[in-house]
Amino acid sequence: MNALTIWTYDWVPEGPRGFVRDLRLRWACEEAGLAYDVRTVPFDGRETNHLARQPFGQIPFLDDGAVKLFESGAGLLHLARKSEALMPLDPVGAAETLQWTLAALNSIEMVSVPWWFLTVTGARDNQLTEWMGMRLGQLEQVLGEREWLAAGRFTVADLLMADVLRVEKVRAFGDRPASEAYVARITDRPAFRKAQADQVALFKAADAKRRAM
Repeated sequence: MNALTIWTYDWVPEGPRGFVRDLRLRWACEEAGLAYDVRTVPFDGRETNHLARQPFGQIPFLDDGAVKLFESGAGLLHLARKSEALMPLDPVGAAETLQWTLAALNSIEMVSVPWWFLTVTGARDNQLTEWMGMRLGQLEQVLGEREWLAAGRFTVADLLMADVLRVEKVRAFGDRPASEAYVARITDRPAFRKAQADQVALFKAADAKRRAM
């Protein structure tokens, strides 16, 4: 068994397939050439069936020997410390990478996820739309001036930011050509395509088992 183990659900409905956040850790391992196994916890009863490992009943979580981590961002930063392919060794490049990784989580995703949730639930007055537009507009300006977010090359910050931005409704928000080109370019990377295909295949293979239950 490989030292790295990524935990996800044993099945999810079709809608979120290809977007479940264990994909972030799979993608990072593929980019870095890190060997890993994927193991699962049951989707049914997920609110309570793995609280000892993830106190919020979510996935993914990551095992790396004695290191046990939940939250995809924490897992990504741990993996980034293992490979220069994900984060430069030099202090300036590493600091820039850390900065933009946290920005993806704290400045973009913390707005986009609740905005998306209100949108898909049919809220008549989504008061987050203006905030969402402001944040995405600010990021559009940044991406119009550079190819990569940090260190002048692909890093884990680009991996995470692209994953946040590629959600269909977020990707379609407004006219943002630089952001669209950024997402298209990064999700065309072979490591992303493999990680996404592997995730979808796992969940699809579980369909027959559930039908037989």
